[in-house]
Amino acid sequence: MSINRPPAVIGGARPRIGHTRGVHHIGRASSPDADSAEPLIRHPLIVLLQAVRASGSISGAAKLLDLSYRHVWGELKRWEQTLAHPLVLWEKGRPARLTAFADKLLWSERQAQARLAPQIDALRAELPRTLAVPCDHQAHVLTFYASHDDALTALRGHTASLPGSPRLHLDIRFVGSVDAIQALNEGRCIMAGFHTRRAPPEGSLAERTYKPLLRPGQHKIIGFATRTQGLMVRPGNPRGISGLHDLTRANLRYVNRALGTGTRVLFDELLAEAGIAPEQLRGYEQTEPSHAAVAQAVLAGQADAGLGIEATARGRGLDFVPLVTEDYHLVCLQSALDEPPVTALRDVLASPGWRASLAALPGYVPSHSGQVRAMTQVLPWWRFARPKAAGRRAGTAQPPPA
Repeated sequence: MSINRPPAVIGGARPRIGHTRGVHHIGRASSPDADSAEPLIRHPLIVLLQAVRASGSISGAAKLLDLSYRHVWGELKRWEQTLAHPLVLWEKGRPARLTAFADKLLWSERQAQARLAPQIDALRAELPRTLAVPCDHQAHVLTFYASHDDALTALRGHTASLPGSPRLHLDIRFVGSVDAIQALNEGRCIMAGFHTRRAPPEGSLAERTYKPLLRPGQHKIIGFATRTQGLMVRPGNPRGISGLHDLTRANLRYVNRALGTGTRVLFDELLAEAGIAPEQLRGYEQTEPSHAAVAQAVLAGQADAGLGIEATARGRGLDFVPLVTEDYHLVCLQSALDEPPVTALRDVLASPGWRASLAALPGYVPSHSGQVRAMTQVLPWWRFARPKAAGRRAGTAQPPPA
């Protein structure tokens, strides 16, 4: 039965659920199946349910949260009335148990955390910039718009931990590759991040997507890394997925990335080359905003496979079917190359410490890290006329043909 008996009074009034001492602890280790990462946003009901699950009783939950029994019991009853569903089952002589509805709430909260984590992480990174950097003349802020990438997240932490001066703060906002380059062109950031296959062929979808946004001579590529993209599948690969053609099986469900993301461009390109029509894939229209969200969908059983990077798959305990190696590019305007934040970033990228950290990430290899590269060398989509011979310079008279 659900909770419906009057509570025993234990102690007086205590702080409300927003009290941080107990909440912080429960957010990290409240249930055996919770994500290992600390949640970035906590809802008071979720905190209550996690505490009940962890302790097996309302009194135990109250103790974990440093709240009174009466307060916890009253909050649970209030939420039951608001949601019109029982949340906790209580049977005499047995531990308190969450109802199926409460279990679904916790599951939904984990899904939301996975989807929101990149955006919340980016917003949280703005706090040091907002509160401290303006007063620090030795600090530099480099504003990034970039395609989702685990190595960039690691780079942000790496630069923040470096001692001495000048200090470099990376203000990274994760968006799709197309949006990242557009933000650079519109002056909303100094650096953009996008990715393509190594030496993407002429006429490819990548060329049609990115070439109109880039201008040799105006944009400069800074070397960063190569990474492996492939199919993320559940542990043990129970569906026996080995390549793209397996995704056309009627009983397999795929989870896609949104239009405008580099991974969606890559996937559509791979499908076209394999002669697979999008309509052959069940779930092609189901999209998620990041590699982490795709991994969570696969882990939760909402899909059997999704394209993503190896580091995310390994970090979530998923199996991984490698498909392609790609370059992750950093791009800025040529006029920004000598600005202090950009030169500081190039120094960090070229350092042995960062290269070692990058190489430790699954699927990543440092590639021309910190080097300025000509766009025509990295992306062979432009053809320029060769310089004319000395005797054929403009304005030089030529003898008539014989």
